[in-house]
Amino acid sequence: MHLMEIKHLLLESFKYYLARQKASKSPSSSLVLIFSAASPVSMLFRKLSLVPIPWRDHHAHKANNFSKTKETQYYHTHATFRYVLLIFLSSWFLTACFFFSSTYSRNDHLHFPNTATKELLPITCPSNLSIFVYQLPPEFNLGLLRDCTHLNVYTNMCPHVANHGLGQPLSATGAWFATHQFLAEMIFHARVENHPCRTWDPALANLFYVPFYGGLHASSKFREANHTARDELAVRLVEYLQTQPWWQKHQGKDHFLALGRTAWDFMRTTNGGPDFGANCLLNLPPVKNMSVLTVERHPWQGLNQYGLPYPSYFHPSNVVQMRTWQRKMIRSERTHLFSFIGRPRKGVEKAAVRDELIRQCNESTRCNLLICGSGGGKCHEPFEVLKVLSQSHFCLQAPGDSFTRRSTFDSVLAGCIPVFFSPHTAYTQYGWYLPVNGSAYSVYIDLDGSEMEKGKGKKSIEEELSKISSDRVGRMRRKIIEMMPRITYAHPNSSDVGFADAVDVALEALLKNARSKLGLV
Repeated sequence: MHLMEIKHLLLESFKYYLARQKASKSPSSSLVLIFSAASPVSMLFRKLSLVPIPWRDHHAHKANNFSKTKETQYYHTHATFRYVLLIFLSSWFLTACFFFSSTYSRNDHLHFPNTATKELLPITCPSNLSIFVYQLPPEFNLGLLRDCTHLNVYTNMCPHVANHGLGQPLSATGAWFATHQFLAEMIFHARVENHPCRTWDPALANLFYVPFYGGLHASSKFREANHTARDELAVRLVEYLQTQPWWQKHQGKDHFLALGRTAWDFMRTTNGGPDFGANCLLNLPPVKNMSVLTVERHPWQGLNQYGLPYPSYFHPSNVVQMRTWQRKMIRSERTHLFSFIGRPRKGVEKAAVRDELIRQCNESTRCNLLICGSGGGKCHEPFEVLKVLSQSHFCLQAPGDSFTRRSTFDSVLAGCIPVFFSPHTAYTQYGWYLPVNGSAYSVYIDLDGSEMEKGKGKKSIEEELSKISSDRVGRMRRKIIEMMPRITYAHPNSSDVGFADAVDVALEALLKNARSKLGLV
């Protein structure tokens, strides 16, 4: 770790101390706060690299379990020595502030984004946000987890629903987990339950969250041929809500759901098309009054649907972990022009796009190709995936089973510029999270499937990407780095992480949306 980074982390610790001192009622306890287990300076000296490059570090540590009521502790020995060392180094830092000029700024040699941006400030409740969380009967959420082996017709979900949906820990920092792509609904629930803007009094609330684990339930019923049985739980949820006084007040216009699967899984068609196992939740009239967060919205019929980022593997507990990771990725040595991680898909259009990307990547000496298959393999190892992405300038994001894919957010986490081949993979999906100007952070290449089938008009991806100047690449990468906090799900055990994460961004937008529907703006 560079000297300037140590200075900056100590500065973060001093800011942490000042913020917590305001909340402390005991003057004698204030001095201890900066050296507490939760403070950035304390974590700095647990390990100099707060967020080590994971594929170099993850074999060195055992996994740890997390509890919402008990903080995880990793180091217990030599506490006295550690605090003496902390006091000495903190004194050195304060002295340095007086006698040496700081070279860290938004124009430093790393060209790191301005750390005073909105995403990196301490969290407050925007527009007096006050959110009430329904305590639903267990059958709608936590009760489903009792039969976790049958929550997905393809996979045993028990390892994935652990740690509030974060999955199994991958490193001793407590920030890396093998998170399943379809568990945003569980992580969202855990974050909101511990959110500083939560209220237990519905009379004080201006936003109401219905924590239904609809995605987990839907994936357990994909092979259920009886539509009535498939829809039963969704229908019971709506019937329950309609009996609640706070629903009746505005007919659910200030209520919202957060679903971990795509909207297609909750919008069964009635036109006689193929049945892919979807239920009717989003087709129910009362639900249309609500706002619905989903990892993929319906591009044409999802008027009350809003795109929610797929969860990736990084779940920091504080702003220091986030900034440390951002610096690592902006300095990452990228030896490949582009990369593709995925496998071929069935279906004429999807197969044409995927096959063409795989062919071009395989034939290029400047592309890193990681083919995925069923079962094990590197595609199912989070650190192997991040290693490929972090060593590439551009990451190809072809549509998968649907328009969107989790890899888009993995690439942002790795500082890799996404390359899209359909506007519905990101541009029409995540308006609350991504810049309106798609060219500010991504590349769009129009590969016409029908032309590819005829063997005509195949654009060279390598040539298209090689045309982009290094200056523009640098600007896009800085924008990607700036986007990291808002598309990341912070660790649910942390209530005030010091930056606005995916949940914070959603809550602020949902409140504005609810006020608009109620005619309050």
